[in-house]
Amino acid sequence: QGHALNDMAILVRASFQMREFEDRFVTLGLNYRVVGGPRFYERLEIRDAMAYFRIVCQPADDLAFERIINTPKRGIGDATLRFIHDTARANRIPLLQAAKELTETEELKPKLRATLKHLTADIARWADLIDAMPQNELAEQILDESGYTEMWQNDRSAEAPGRLENLKELVRSMEQFENLRGFLEHVSLVMDTDNNADLDAVSLMTLHSAKGLEFDTVFLPGWEEGLFPHQRALDEGGRSGLEEERRLAYVGITRARRNCTIAFVSNRRIHGLWQSTMPSRFVDELEAPNTPPSQSHVEIAETGSSYGGYGAKSVGGAYGASRFDTTDPFKNAYSTPGWQRAQNKNPDAARSNWGTRSGPTTRSHTIEGELVASSINNPSSNFNIGDRVFHLKFGYGQIAVIDGNKLTIDFDKAGQKRVLDSFVEGV
Repeated sequence: QGHALNDMAILVRASFQMREFEDRFVTLGLNYRVVGGPRFYERLEIRDAMAYFRIVCQPADDLAFERIINTPKRGIGDATLRFIHDTARANRIPLLQAAKELTETEELKPKLRATLKHLTADIARWADLIDAMPQNELAEQILDESGYTEMWQNDRSAEAPGRLENLKELVRSMEQFENLRGFLEHVSLVMDTDNNADLDAVSLMTLHSAKGLEFDTVFLPGWEEGLFPHQRALDEGGRSGLEEERRLAYVGITRARRNCTIAFVSNRRIHGLWQSTMPSRFVDELEAPNTPPSQSHVEIAETGSSYGGYGAKSVGGAYGASRFDTTDPFKNAYSTPGWQRAQNKNPDAARSNWGTRSGPTTRSHTIEGELVASSINNPSSNFNIGDRVFHLKFGYGQIAVIDGNKLTIDFDKAGQKRVLDSFVEGV
């Protein structure tokens, strides 16, 4: 619509969210730049994982073998690696084959021979599984059995949780490819894309990297409970963690000079399963309740488009639609109790016709009032205030507030949390 790419930015809460956008930009031939850090496939943990996948598919890939031979630490020093190199050059064979042959001689110490024998046997076994199991399951198995995932699980640095998230996103992204080789070809294509800073390009970065920058148009995807505010920040920081997340939300919104689009999804694919999500509490805080129509600056976009992979079903406020549905994704979303309450609080908004839909359009209508999104298939809660309930993660607790199908629960050990009623059971 006449906007330069340089004037647009996508700001995400976590670095793993970048992967889908980078892939899509390459597919569309759209220039982009990653600000404040490396591109997704350039990150250390992703390069390590890709090296494992490459050596399994391409046993002659010496660079991949060099990267994984002592990652995680296996007690293989530089002297041993040089000896493997010398053997490979002398016999004109790949490093992997040289390592395998050295396990059958007495040239290395018994402990080193055992370590190399175990590693080369694992690589051969994984290679045999390429066409025998889904590639995302194989990738997860490789990272687990190699000890690479455990290495980051045991790491106590501040970066470790983010690296694990990136590895999970890498594995999840492989579901759409027929085999491991096809995925490697795709990554090679993405990495060959020029990231020239002088090009007119969309900026992609985390909210932490966006401080001090401004753009005419800003997109803020992934505004869902657990992702933003991030569950780890809530678990580790409590109330102070929530306040820091709220400050990040403010940073994101105020990066926009003219337009800011916030998006959330109704379902997200996690560990191969579709899981319901709830819009971020920060969406409810965009405007005070009963804001006069003349003073409102919040619009709900009525678009039925969807984008896959990253987990989206619908963008901009239609909460509960799936890209696998053949029906109008907004047909029921605008008749849920949450949206009805918003209309009842603001008769002027109801007269604006945003609550009555016959089909998806590309128009936007300004609405006022509290944004309360309720699941299509679960319009109201069957619980009462004061009920004792059990949650698989947070344990036992007592319901303090009920808002549609959203419950505020005082958990015995985890403190106060907001969850969907479908995730708890009465006791």
